[in-house]
Amino acid sequence: MVQGGVLFVGPAPVTKKGRRALMGFSIETRARLSCLYAGAVWGLFWIPLRGLEEAGLHSLWITSVYFLVPAVLMLPILLLRWRNIHRGGLAFQITVLASGAALTFYSASIVLTDVVRALVLFYLMPIWSILLARAVLKERITPIRIAAMGMALIGMLTMFGLGVSFPVPQNAGDWLGLAAGFFWAITMVRIRIYEGAFASIDLTVGFFLWGLILSAGVALLLAPGHIPSFDQVRPALPVLLIFMLLLVIPGTYASLWGPKFLNPGVVGLLFMTEIVVGAISAALLAGEPFGMREAVGVVLIAGASLLEPIASLRARR
Repeated sequence: MVQGGVLFVGPAPVTKKGRRALMGFSIETRARLSCLYAGAVWGLFWIPLRGLEEAGLHSLWITSVYFLVPAVLMLPILLLRWRNIHRGGLAFQITVLASGAALTFYSASIVLTDVVRALVLFYLMPIWSILLARAVLKERITPIRIAAMGMALIGMLTMFGLGVSFPVPQNAGDWLGLAAGFFWAITMVRIRIYEGAFASIDLTVGFFLWGLILSAGVALLLAPGHIPSFDQVRPALPVLLIFMLLLVIPGTYASLWGPKFLNPGVVGLLFMTEIVVGAISAALLAGEPFGMREAVGVVLIAGASLLEPIASLRARR
């Protein structure tokens, strides 16, 4: 959409009625909804990845192709806004580099260790976010955040059948999953620090570009003989394009806009809707198991994500 010569790109436009309803919420409420939405979108992350896997791509090149599509789609925005991005300087580049590194490490960890362990170790991220927010931003660690963190961890351990044993990193993939969560926590804290300095659309462009550079670098280093051909990628392109345009690009924008106005630890908890949506969608679309244990875990994780927003709403009332 173009207004006054400026290009705006983000989540899909809403109706006038929907816009009036959203404007009735505080900026914090809208930011929480944005993060919940972003987490839900990333919970569907596996669908186009599964399509690329079925097309025969090497596992390390899947993420590179995944990043390549939105990076190409957003090239016009890069050309229009390169002056703004350049003005962001080193601080901006460090922020988007951290975000790209987070997803690159996460994707690599899924290849090198069990998916369950990668997911659980990545979602220790809210702990790092809360500690970094305390150290850097001097934000309080409230009892309700501690309770939400406990609910989320119990939910994950229940859902993934890890019992009472805590996942301790044991191999390179585990450490990459842990590092991915830490780098995403750094990204959230830096976005909060530079709340008014970086436009979310610029962060979105940088996220995809750095994600492409880093994931392609890892793939070239570890699997140089498996560069995919266009004929391999072509069957998955329709689904990939639809997901990018309707979900991934808007979801990424939301995930980089909402954290500007929230405590980074709260952001980490809200993003855990990824686990909820991922588990339910995998059960519905891929026939993966979803029984009582998974249901209890989903309820606990969803409750942890919503605990602080509900408490905040009650306090305002």
